[in-house]
Amino acid sequence: MANVLVNAPRTAKKGQVVEIKALIMHVMETGYRPGTNGRIIPRNIIQDFTATWNGREIFRMRMSPAIAANPFVSFSAVASESGIIAFRWSGDAGFVAEHQVAITVT
Repeated sequence: MANVLVNAPRTAKKGQVVEIKALIMHVMETGYRPGTNGRIIPRNIIQDFTATWNGREIFRMRMSPAIAANPFVSFSAVASESGIIAFRWSGDAGFVAEHQVAITVT
């Protein structure tokens, strides 16, 4: 299981633009670098990040080998209804990490 840190407001007013930040701890390996034995270290990157609000996609990001280790993502969304913001990271070798936060919209 990957370490995930999400910063999203617990409450918001209807129509308010909220900032959402997400950080995942992941080593990231490009697949181009040789290891100590001289062999290329296999690629190990996060390829996709998505965020949904009550099942509707609000943000998607496709990553490439140039992405930094421990990628940090920040984006905004309009608070329309209370519910769950779900985050999903997926990548090489079947890597999947998910996290959820609840938000109350008044």
